Amino acid sequence: MKVFVVAGEVSGDKLGGALMAGLRQLVPDVCFEGVGGPLMQAQGLESLFSMDELSVMGIAEVLPKYRHLKRRIAQTAQAVVESGADVLITIDSPDFSLRVAKIVKSQSTIRTVHYVAPTVWAWRAGRAAKMAKMIDHVLALFPFEPPYMQAEGMRCDFVGHPVVSEPVATDDEVGAFREKYDLGKEPILVVLPGSRRGEVNRLAPVFGRSLEAIKNARPDLRIVVPAAGPVAQEVAVLVQSWPGQVQVLDPRSLSVEQSQIEKRAAFRAASAALATSGTVSLELAAAGTPMVIAYDMNWLSRKIIGMMLKVDTVTLVNLVSETRVVPELVGAQCRADLIAPQVLEVLGAPQEQVSAMAVTMSRLGQGLEAPGLRAARAVLDGMA
Repeated sequence: MKVFVVAGEVSGDKLGGALMAGLRQLVPDVCFEGVGGPLMQAQGLESLFSMDELSVMGIAEVLPKYRHLKRRIAQTAQAVVESGADVLITIDSPDFSLRVAKIVKSQSTIRTVHYVAPTVWAWRAGRAAKMAKMIDHVLALFPFEPPYMQAEGMRCDFVGHPVVSEPVATDDEVGAFREKYDLGKEPILVVLPGSRRGEVNRLAPVFGRSLEAIKNARPDLRIVVPAAGPVAQEVAVLVQSWPGQVQVLDPRSLSVEQSQIEKRAAFRAASAALATSGTVSLELAAAGTPMVIAYDMNWLSRKIIGMMLKVDTVTLVNLVSETRVVPELVGAQCRADLIAPQVLEVLGAPQEQVSAMAVTMSRLGQGLEAPGLRAARAVLDGMA
C-alpha cells in the first residue's frame, strides 16, 4: 500500500505522525511519500521539501511567497500523480492542501482524504461544497462535524481529537513544578495571552488590568504565565507591568519535552485560567482546569467575523459539551472590568465547568482507541 501524505504546519505534522503510526500498525508494509515535519519523518517519510516553507499565516506573510508556494503546489501535485499512490491524505493547511488535491483529482483517480474538517459550523459554510469537488473523505476532530461534510456528498468520520491522547501532569510533576518555582500550596491562576505577537500585544495589557482587580480580591493568588516560544520575549516584557509577582515559564531555556511537562504541570496545578480563544481551552479541559476565555482582534476583523459567525460561542468546551458554562469575553466585551468578575466567579464556583469539561473529553474520545489509530482505520475502511 502506498500513501502520499501532506502536512504544512506543526499541528499537522503531529496529526500526520500519529496517523502514519496507526497505518503502519494496521498495514506493516505501507510505504509513505509526501511533505511533513520531524514526527512524520520519524515514521519513515522522506519529505519532498521542508515543511517549514508552508508554515505561513496571514495575507502580508503569504503575498511575498505566493509564486514560490504556487510552484510547491504544482510540484507536490505532480509528485502525487507520478507516485501512483493508493490514497492522498492532506492534513489541515487548506490553502495549500486543497489546491494540491484539486490538481490531483483533475489528473488521476487517486482517492483523496482530508484530515481536519473546515469549521463550516462556525463560519463560511460554502467551504464544504467547494471541498467536495476534490475531496472524497474527511476525518473530523469533533463529533458534530460529519453531518456538514456528508450533506455535500463526502464521507466523513469522527476520529477523535488528539488532545485526548496527550499526557496529563502527574502528582509528582505538579509537586516538582511547585517546588521549582517556590509556589508552595498557594492557589495558582494560569494566564495565557496568546501565541502570536499581534494577539499578545493586544491582549496582555487587558489581562494585566484585569489582574489588578483579581489580585485585590484574591491577594493569595500566584500568577503563572506559560509563554509560547515565539513570543516569550514579548511576554516577559509585557508582564512587567502586571501586579504582584508573575512567574513566566520561558520554553527557550528548556528542552521541548521539559517545557511541555512544565506547561502541563502548571495547567493541572492551577485553580483557574484566563486564556485566549483556541485549542488551549481543550488542553485546559484535559487538565480539569476551569477557565475564562477572552479575545479581541482589530476593529475591521471584529466587524467582518462578527457578521459571518454562525455560532453564539467560540469556546470549544462550550460547543462540544453543548453548554455555555465557560465565560467568554470576545470583541467589544474583552474588557478588564468584565473579565475580572468572571475570573473571580469561576475561582469561587468551578463545579459546573468541571462537569462540562469531563463531558467534553468523553465526547472527544477519551478512553477510546487513540485518534491516530482511529483515523488510520477510517482511511482503510474508506478504501475498501
